[in-house]
Amino acid sequence: MPVTRPRVVIAGLGDSGVLTAIRLAKHADVAGISVKPALVSGQELGLRLSRPRDWARDYWLPFDRLPRLDTVRTVHGAVSGVDLDARAVTVAGADGAARTEPYDALIIATGVSNGFWRRPTTQSAGDVAAELTAAHSRLASAQSVLVVGGGAAAVSSAAHIARTWPGKRVDLYFPGPRPLREHHPRVWNTVQRRLTAAGVVLHAEHRALVPDGFGCDHITDDPVRWSTGQDPVSADAVLWAIGRVRPNTDWLPAELLDDDGFVRVLPDLRVPGHPGVFAIGDVAATDPLRSSARNRADGLLAHNVRAAFTGGALRNYRPPGRRWGSVLGMQPEGLEVFAPSGHAFRFPAWSVERVLFPWIVRRGIYRGVRPNDPLKAARIGS
Repeated sequence: MPVTRPRVVIAGLGDSGVLTAIRLAKHADVAGISVKPALVSGQELGLRLSRPRDWARDYWLPFDRLPRLDTVRTVHGAVSGVDLDARAVTVAGADGAARTEPYDALIIATGVSNGFWRRPTTQSAGDVAAELTAAHSRLASAQSVLVVGGGAAAVSSAAHIARTWPGKRVDLYFPGPRPLREHHPRVWNTVQRRLTAAGVVLHAEHRALVPDGFGCDHITDDPVRWSTGQDPVSADAVLWAIGRVRPNTDWLPAELLDDDGFVRVLPDLRVPGHPGVFAIGDVAATDPLRSSARNRADGLLAHNVRAAFTGGALRNYRPPGRRWGSVLGMQPEGLEVFAPSGHAFRFPAWSVERVLFPWIVRRGIYRGVRPNDPLKAARIGS
């Protein structure tokens, strides 16, 4: 008799979901549910806004470009509910049809919403291209840009916009004495020099008043007001990158969530009380930084899912104490990566183009990527 392979459903095929699916594809019948018809990464907002074609080359990957997903069944739609007793999720398909997906193990990787660049909206490839082009065109036509926020997305956006369009006035407003509070102080010392050299004007101790009902989901031109007492400020384009993340967990029962709506997990990434349910990425309450999305926990999770089926030992995820990695993303001179200690390591541009992306990212992390579709680039505004 043929051996029945376990059924794994991955709710969400963003960065963490895709990497976990790649790890599990040889060991289970994997179904991945995605609101996008591709991996549309939430990384590198600055590059996405300023040079969308360059961003799309490396951060928008149709699933059929990833050979290790060939045996993964992808379902285009949004997860709308789960029956934990029956072990099945319901999906509202992009085609309008509802369906049920049974599982032996469920991996919750639905991520968070954060501005217009990270939303759980069901989209086609054309919708993604139109959204990229619209945001880029909005900023390209502005003479002045105001970036609000103190995290990596805000800092990176200010840097990229200033370097792509040197004639624009770019102002970065942030609460507190410095941005990047979750990074080592050395990181800001270095990044501040990069921003100043690019012409970004820095404004500390400005905490924005967010209008009621405003979800930071579009670029605006309304004056920005401050709870810290400064006069309102206006610009042709205002980019809100204030880190107001909302977990995409409306489809889950409250018993699985913490007080902020994130998925509660044990150190081995299982959901308490439900041995067959796991969570990973920004949606998982692993630690205050929810760092499993940025620390390659996909390998550990894939091991634990397989161990749960075979009776093996599960491993614990150990989060770092600080954020680390790139802040400004790819720049013309290369890529600067920060260690948890705050020390920087620079990869020159040639090494990023010839070694880092083709060998470490595409071959090492994704286990191979097929050639790009030239028609995709044609749909995206330069």
